[in-house]
Amino acid sequence: MKKVISSLIIACAAITASAAPSILSLKHSISDNSITYPESFETDTHKMLQNWYLQNYTVLDTNFDKSQPLNATDEVYIKRLSALPTTIEMPYNQIVRSYINMYTQRKRELVEAMLGMSLYYMPIFEQALERHGVPLELRYLPVIESALNPDAVSKAGATGLWQFMLPTARGLGMEISTLVDERRDPHVSSEAAAVYLKQLYNMYGDWSLAIAAYNCGPGNVNKALRRAGIEDKKDKDFWSIYYFLPQETRGYVPAFIAANYVMTYYNLHGISPALAKRPIITDSVHVSKRVNFNQISQVLNIPVEEIRVLNPQYRHDIIPGDIRPYSLVLPSMQVYSYIMSEDSIAGRDATLYARRSVVEPTSLEELENNGEFTTKLVVKTHKVKRGETLSGIAKKYGVSVSDIKKWNGMRKNSVPRGRNLKINTYERVRIEKPAS
Repeated sequence: MKKVISSLIIACAAITASAAPSILSLKHSISDNSITYPESFETDTHKMLQNWYLQNYTVLDTNFDKSQPLNATDEVYIKRLSALPTTIEMPYNQIVRSYINMYTQRKRELVEAMLGMSLYYMPIFEQALERHGVPLELRYLPVIESALNPDAVSKAGATGLWQFMLPTARGLGMEISTLVDERRDPHVSSEAAAVYLKQLYNMYGDWSLAIAAYNCGPGNVNKALRRAGIEDKKDKDFWSIYYFLPQETRGYVPAFIAANYVMTYYNLHGISPALAKRPIITDSVHVSKRVNFNQISQVLNIPVEEIRVLNPQYRHDIIPGDIRPYSLVLPSMQVYSYIMSEDSIAGRDATLYARRSVVEPTSLEELENNGEFTTKLVVKTHKVKRGETLSGIAKKYGVSVSDIKKWNGMRKNSVPRGRNLKINTYERVRIEKPAS
């Protein structure tokens, strides 16, 4: 009898084990009815299309056939994702499909704008990722992070193309001050992102978890792994801890997969590709003087908007080169002109943009000699408080007791509490100059 019971227990255990979903099946069959889309989907597309770079350097292909179908079958999506030449796994499921649908249907104009911006930004991303030996498909992380807007700021304060929080950015060596925010610098932030992503991958040995940790931090991923009871490194996988992650992070890897899809297969959904209206070739120069974008614009005859697009890290159009040398990106043909005209640029309207290092306040004597002040009679009202005397009140205003008695028709030196006394005082006031 014991043998029979033991056999039944073993059989039931075997059935249960075979029925439990594996990570492999879970990543393809998982579904979620409460999907939270990234803030990048809220980007004001109309405002983005007014970007100076998009207006002057790109144009949408008007001859493109827009009659392509909006949707495809699950089998087609799986085939297309499988054909992507990526190291990072790109599985398909209904969550991934919801993000693909969002990009290819409701956010078509956003994709068109991002395709235009990608002509400039993608080479910068790829060079940084290549230098640090991480997969090039990570170049599409800024698509879901910021919609390729270097000035993007999330509700939580994450900033720039790669959406770094301030502590993380400073930990990676980026400068953040009133004048400079290197989270907005495409070159500096891309280098930092590549370093950080490599650190996260070394921590988990899995790119899906590294990407999730990039969004919500290693602490939340580690907590999710503990709650899921996963300790073996080979079992660590984003999809195995999906429901233990913060809600926003659950959609992060699916959004990343969808971004790779739409930036590759946009033409198969009737989304117009962006074409280069004219090439933009840039170079950089180190600036060792404090200069304003307007000074550069006026001397080199470059639109201020173009300087801002190429140098979004300078928050107030000021390069504080007097503190330390800073990099300035310009169209390559203008770099030599800047070097030759550096003194002229710094001297252009110098008094308008100068920052005073030493200031002495103007003396009263100088002001009086300049005739800018005069003495004027001012009548004030003093309400007598408990315990106050005429002598104390007179001392407070710098007048005599007899004057107070005369101004208020008083004969005695005593004054009742609550009485309002008229006090005549003289004050120095600035002479108002007539409007020209």
